[in-house]
Amino acid sequence: MFLLLDFNTQWCHILLSSDALLKFLNPTPGPSTTSTAAASTSAAQPTSDAASAAQPSHDAAASSGLPVASTSAAQPTSFAAASSGVPVASTSAAQPSSDAAASSGLPAAPIDPADWPSALTEKVRTELVHRGPFVIDSDFTFPKQKDGRRCQHDYFNRLLINGEKVRRTWLMYSKKEDSLHCFCCKMFSKRDYKLSREGLKDWKNASHLLKVHEDSQEHNAHMATWKDLEVRFAKGLTIDKQEMALAEAERKRWREVLHRLVAIIQSLAERNMAFRESTDTLNKPDNGNFLKEVELMAKFDPVMKQHVSRVESGAGSHIHYLGKTIQNELIDTISSRIIKRIVEDIKTSKYFSIILDCTPDLSHKEQLSVIVRIVSQEDIPQVKEHFLGFLVAEESTGDHLSTLILKRIEELNIPFEDCRGQSYDNGANMKGKNKGVQARLLQLNSRAFLVPCGAHTLNLVVADAAKSSPDALGYFGHLAKLFKLFSASTHRWGVLLKHVKTTLKSWAETRWESRIKSIEAVRYQARQVREALLEVRETAKDPVVRVEAQSLAEEIGSYRFCICTAIWYDILSKIQYVSKLMQSPSMQLDVAVDLLKKTKDSLTSYRNTGFSDAQTTAKEMCEEMNVEAELKQKRLRTTKRHFGYESPDEPIQDALKKMETTFFNVVVDTAISSLDERFQNLGEVNDKFGVLLNFHNLQKEELLQQCQTLSTTLTHDSQLDINGTELAMEMQNFPPLPSKNMTNMELLTFLHEKKVAEIYPNMWVALRIFATLPVTVAAAERSFSKLKLIKTYLRSTMMQERLSGLSIISINHVVSNQLSYDDVVDDFAARKTRRVRL
Repeated sequence: MFLLLDFNTQWCHILLSSDALLKFLNPTPGPSTTSTAAASTSAAQPTSDAASAAQPSHDAAASSGLPVASTSAAQPTSFAAASSGVPVASTSAAQPSSDAAASSGLPAAPIDPADWPSALTEKVRTELVHRGPFVIDSDFTFPKQKDGRRCQHDYFNRLLINGEKVRRTWLMYSKKEDSLHCFCCKMFSKRDYKLSREGLKDWKNASHLLKVHEDSQEHNAHMATWKDLEVRFAKGLTIDKQEMALAEAERKRWREVLHRLVAIIQSLAERNMAFRESTDTLNKPDNGNFLKEVELMAKFDPVMKQHVSRVESGAGSHIHYLGKTIQNELIDTISSRIIKRIVEDIKTSKYFSIILDCTPDLSHKEQLSVIVRIVSQEDIPQVKEHFLGFLVAEESTGDHLSTLILKRIEELNIPFEDCRGQSYDNGANMKGKNKGVQARLLQLNSRAFLVPCGAHTLNLVVADAAKSSPDALGYFGHLAKLFKLFSASTHRWGVLLKHVKTTLKSWAETRWESRIKSIEAVRYQARQVREALLEVRETAKDPVVRVEAQSLAEEIGSYRFCICTAIWYDILSKIQYVSKLMQSPSMQLDVAVDLLKKTKDSLTSYRNTGFSDAQTTAKEMCEEMNVEAELKQKRLRTTKRHFGYESPDEPIQDALKKMETTFFNVVVDTAISSLDERFQNLGEVNDKFGVLLNFHNLQKEELLQQCQTLSTTLTHDSQLDINGTELAMEMQNFPPLPSKNMTNMELLTFLHEKKVAEIYPNMWVALRIFATLPVTVAAAERSFSKLKLIKTYLRSTMMQERLSGLSIISINHVVSNQLSYDDVVDDFAARKTRRVRL
């Protein structure tokens, strides 16, 4: 029933049940009464309901951080009993202090309706009305039942007879129980039916049951109660206005504290710094970077200063949100928010490519790095490569790795049918034609073109060239001995530093193009290095070191070594330049193919003049070292040959000619042939999209044929990305270009700046797909550098979720800095029940 009360000419409209009305008319508690009288004037004696409401589920942070004592405060009783369904505060004259209000602040009710307590207290109802029903994401995928049916997003809208859709704001979905619940009936109804208790799971008849429920008189009454209470809360017309204001001030204080904690976590994660040390107590010398940042901020920031003061004094409650558990939750919340932003960007761009690579970490776990490449269309078309985290690969087989990446894509609700490219290193488990990852993904999506990593392939070209000649391998062996001799002793390294400006460098065994740094030190400082060796020979006491220094000094001063140095420096200079360019995140496939063609032409030209140029350079080096520039022919032992019909090749008597034939020509020819062979796949993929760049040079018939071929290539299971005929017509009517030799991204930018993308939709789509194709896996390699900085020896026991979360924040720091602190705190509050209202 409705009761209108007159308090000093102010009308209060309160919906009371018959039990609550009886309690109001007779405030003396009887033997059957389960709660305290409504109009209590003493705040010192809380009711049993109020006492139970003041004991919410314990937050994980309370037990994970600093031990802090709490101070209990008296709480005022409620005007209406808990069974009345309407939370109304006491009119007691005794007002609680700010600390008391903080400790008796509104507890956060569970997010999932399946976790709601069976008997709701008025404080929980107040929190629910403030927060409103939980809204499911529009892209959420509901689980299927055994009969194949599932919940539908259409259930959350009511279709009117005129075709309009009205949102059912009262309808909630429980992820825990896979059921539907009525928000207002679950709060106020005492009847036991599905939408107000266990939830609706009958998907076959769900539409009918929902319509019957929303047309019922009881549901409409509870809706009116909910909306009326919501309006009065918004306007501040409740009787407990002052208590609600204190609770709101406390809520804002906690949100301000969390804003600063989120900023600290972002700062530490972006710099790959450790959070904790041996203790988790404030004002201790070994409490870690996180608490040190909190202490530093408390010296200048009043909000954090007040919070730290409350924690140290034990005022308020045990909650402080400075413990390790809350750190993990905030890291996971920030990284999840970053991933959500990235997924939205991927879905807006539609087409994407995946880049995968594996490496073992410090705890001997195989970490799979997942990178997604897209063409963003925010302001101007630009290529972006996003890191989606590390996955633990228990096996290195193609079947397991493909299952792992497909599961990750499905978890993020990214449609794999929009994948247009995949790039890996040259491992058999990744690029295998039968059982590799690329083969299994191509079975699911034939448009996911394989593009082997260009940087890895270019490295194999150099490896092929080096292994083709014994002189080449011997040369790098001498360089390795040279570095080892000086680096094995601080004294010998000091001798080296007295003579050279650029020190000797070591190199990675698998990255041949990186060896140019070690060659460069000898190429331009041969005399200084030789003098350092001679000094070591004179000062060393170890006879083995003296002999090795003498041997290396003679080798560096030889004409042969100087020629090899000049040749390898010239070859690696050409290849390293291309390798560095190809590792750029914005590198395009057509640009990479053009760079490789120029590299091949450069090596072909170098073959004609390179050896004579190397001789000139070697003579200058010998002259600087004051040694004779003469290549001595080594006498080889001759062996007796049996009669054969094929006569043996005539031995080359000239030493220079022999070196040119057996070393220079072999190395350069092997590099040129390896370029053609190893980059054949890259060229084939580029040729499929070649019509997009040279359409202005084709005749009408040939243009139509190539457009039809491209359309067929971009077709899978009768699903087309472009229409070949329309694409040919668009190319024939294409506006004049500022240049005939424009790259793929330049054409995309041209269409965007002219704002004619809608006039040439097929051209626009094809260019975006072409730009999405990756060239290298350098982004995955860079993520391994972050992995080594985050998971160090002292942090080797880090959990996988924390490792992946910190890596996501560190690598995607640009996206992280764009996040809203309020959104992060909202997600943090929605994860589970909190002891404070956020």
